[in-house]
Amino acid sequence: MQTVPVEHDDPINAKILAVSEDLVSGFQEKPFHVIAEESGVDLDTVLERIRAMLEAGVIRRVRQTMLATKLAHGALVAWRLPEEKLNAAFDFMAKEDPFSGHVVVRSTDSEVSGSGYRLWTTLKVPVGESLDDHATVLKDLVGADEYLLMPANGVFALGVGHVRRKGLEPGAKLDEPAVMMTTTPADLTDEQWAVLLSLKEELTLDEIIADPWSGRAEVAGVSRERFCEVARGLNDKKVVGRFSTFLEHVKPSSTGARVTRFNGLFHWAVPKGREKEAGAEVGRHHCMTHAYWREGGPQFGNVNIMGVVHGTEKDKVLEHKAAIDRHLESVGIPVSYTNVFWGGRSEIKPSEISPKIYAEWHAKMAAK
Repeated sequence: MQTVPVEHDDPINAKILAVSEDLVSGFQEKPFHVIAEESGVDLDTVLERIRAMLEAGVIRRVRQTMLATKLAHGALVAWRLPEEKLNAAFDFMAKEDPFSGHVVVRSTDSEVSGSGYRLWTTLKVPVGESLDDHATVLKDLVGADEYLLMPANGVFALGVGHVRRKGLEPGAKLDEPAVMMTTTPADLTDEQWAVLLSLKEELTLDEIIADPWSGRAEVAGVSRERFCEVARGLNDKKVVGRFSTFLEHVKPSSTGARVTRFNGLFHWAVPKGREKEAGAEVGRHHCMTHAYWREGGPQFGNVNIMGVVHGTEKDKVLEHKAAIDRHLESVGIPVSYTNVFWGGRSEIKPSEISPKIYAEWHAKMAAK
């Protein structure tokens, strides 16, 4: 019996992943057809390979993403806590708190401003709830000394695309500066919420089929036609992200293959009033999977532009940063502070945004 290749660097899988990681924008009624058309791989093979990679753990999830900045209050959170509590706090955030998404232990190459903040998470809470209240509860539960909330004032890059980024030369960038996306939450009807909550859940192996949405429409309590109509309306409200196959890019596969080995969280402090301009120049670089305007305050050298780059070699990640540094200098944007926080142990999961689940979680924690 012939085994279906599952490694990310298999030639056919690489063609599929180059599209399916982050190039299927918005809601698509037939997302796998789009992947087949754009990759040049026939639909049956696309479905077979994605199923096989998901089952093997090379792909960790397949789902329709949402722009959570439009659906919930969110922030990057840096946590300072005793070293002996670090791993237990990591485990709690990763396993017990559905509102914490990326959970990463970070370190710096030298002792600098902010080095004591080793645990980094992303946090989302439903509109109307308080990020500070939720973080305070987490602080008490894990025994942290302090936390710093860094909401995004603007978003300049938001993607993944590890496979298609592998061969990028440092300095490769868009012809024009990136356009800043805002973070103002959208107002949704009950029906829109029902469709959205059904739409955003991970696809199971049985749902990796030509029509993945009929079953989801049933869950939402509407016809398939109505489900797609409402989903297109969510598209128009700009709350739908991309349809994506998320690679397991941190841990090695069963054969030891790795998609990436290093991820650097880059920090830049630029003059006040020039954040939008600087973020647009950083975000135009193809290597950036994420780029934001976030205020780090004095704990982090008054950093206000942050971004993430992944790579298989540490030196190459630093070359990408050096190219961005040179570009900022070339366009006349001064940088008063810059640093790299390297990612170590990490778990990545989508942050929950359901108001119902939020209320239930807090009731459960209060009863403990």
